[in-house]
Amino acid sequence: MRDQETYVAIPDDELDATTGEYELSERQALRRVPGLSTELTDVTEVEYRQLRLERVVLVGVWTEGTQADAENSLTELAALAETAGSQVLEGLIQRRTRPDPATYIGRGKVDDLGAVVLSAGADTVICDGELSPSQLRNLEQRTKVKVVDRTALILDIFAQHAKSKEGRAQVELAQLEYLLPRLRGWGETLSRQTGGSGRGGGAGGGVGVRGPGETKLETDRRRIRHRIARLRREIKAMRTVRETKRARRSRNAVPAVAIAGYTNAGKSSLLNRLTGAGVLVEDALFATLDPTTRRATTTDGRVYTLSDTVGFVRHLPHQIVEAFRSTLEEVAEADLVVHVVDGTHPDPQEQVRAVREVLAEVGADRLPELLVVNKTDAADEETLLHLKRLWPEAVFVSAHRGRGIDDLREAIERRLPRPAVEARVVLPYDRGDLVARVHRQGEVLSTAHLPEGTMLHVRVSEALAAELAPFGDAVEAVRTAW
Repeated sequence: MRDQETYVAIPDDELDATTGEYELSERQALRRVPGLSTELTDVTEVEYRQLRLERVVLVGVWTEGTQADAENSLTELAALAETAGSQVLEGLIQRRTRPDPATYIGRGKVDDLGAVVLSAGADTVICDGELSPSQLRNLEQRTKVKVVDRTALILDIFAQHAKSKEGRAQVELAQLEYLLPRLRGWGETLSRQTGGSGRGGGAGGGVGVRGPGETKLETDRRRIRHRIARLRREIKAMRTVRETKRARRSRNAVPAVAIAGYTNAGKSSLLNRLTGAGVLVEDALFATLDPTTRRATTTDGRVYTLSDTVGFVRHLPHQIVEAFRSTLEEVAEADLVVHVVDGTHPDPQEQVRAVREVLAEVGADRLPELLVVNKTDAADEETLLHLKRLWPEAVFVSAHRGRGIDDLREAIERRLPRPAVEARVVLPYDRGDLVARVHRQGEVLSTAHLPEGTMLHVRVSEALAAELAPFGDAVEAVRTAW
């Protein structure tokens, strides 16, 4: 039976395009009203593990670190679950040296979990870790409700928020790679058809048994592998386009700055403050998946680009890192990484560690890094003093209030690579194109307007310096005339 869920339309009020509220309104234009569905659960829904989270119980296994670390991890899982559209009812933590290989939390505790699920009226259990196919199967059989792990939850959020063609392809690839080893059939679909001609005795079966030699499960796996191969080809083609754009910026000697950081640290708000980009700003995890690049100018006229990137999270699924590698390479190819940290988070050091771990995976750990502590307007003074002692070189800002933005601009400008060659040239007035290129691609130290042309003292790249070389002799001629 088809899904007959009821939706409520949200009216379009006065929206500010500069803060991305049009996109936010579009994302929230239809909201599900829980409890009004008359859909019958079909077996294919369970097979393909489509997430329709409503009332959930969270379960975590505490294997190392402090109790506060375990509680912070479960709190983050609750935020992920709410972002996916669910209502969190309970949160349970099991202390173990390692997760149980059969049931994740141990056989004895599964019965306790089932009792909590029953008393709370939950329809889903979310585990704070990546479960093996056998753990998923055992937990579902024992608790009698759907079981989802952290990886599937993050993939579901990515699927909800991806908008561009590249973003959707990357998310689908990650989902299929996660699904493939976990795909399973039900009932008789688990059995393999004999296939073949039926000759050679009883081994080949007989009338009514001969068939294609594939079960539904095997057919699904083959189709998924073909789809994965096709998505990889599509993403590779998109990657070529992205590399071409990067090469064009590099050829024009335009420095690139990448804004990276933990999810919901305020990267998009910061980009809006610095460039007026108008990208989506939402108090939700992984609100930004599609990278946005905007042009900015320093106080001395140098042009550079600022790119907003996908947020990171601890234990980010490796499927996501691999699928989004072409996007994350925007960070690896940057001249400077602006690493944004949430100043109100209970464990900002863990955020920084998790982000640097992912940056290392894509080869961006070797780049210059500017640490920026955001949301200072919402953090208490004691926390800010502690963070200033911990990171004395960091810039403290509030993207929401606009505090510290000028200091951040100055810090970015100081760390941008400067052109390598210093030169003095006199450009004729009919070479305004070269004057514009020098202003756009180089650093102008001084300017003077003479009868012979525009006299410039500049720092430029080696390639542009070679083009300006013929006009350098005019400087000596001017000096001699004076």
